[in-house]
Amino acid sequence: MELKDKVKEALYQVIDPELGINIVDLGLVYDIDLNEQHDVNVKMTLTTPGCPLHDSITNAVKSMVLFFDEVNDVNIDLVWEPAWSPEKMSDKAREMLSY
Repeated sequence: MELKDKVKEALYQVIDPELGINIVDLGLVYDIDLNEQHDVNVKMTLTTPGCPLHDSITNAVKSMVLFFDEVNDVNIDLVWEPAWSPEKMSDKAREMLSY
């Protein structure tokens, strides 16, 4: 499995504490990129710009990515465009939230 795929799989373990659903199924992770030095950039958003769990979620992402010995460093690129909407959720997340 490629490192990028391993990182994405690991991010399924980062749970939004407010919703109880992982950030990948919520559609919060927009892109995962890594360079030749194995620096990982995670482009993601949160459900709202004023999310009180901002630090908790981004720190959990960093911890999960840095878990891999192959990873040199991690950067969280927190973006607000495109804005998150419930339509970005997976079918599993929609089912869990009865959306």
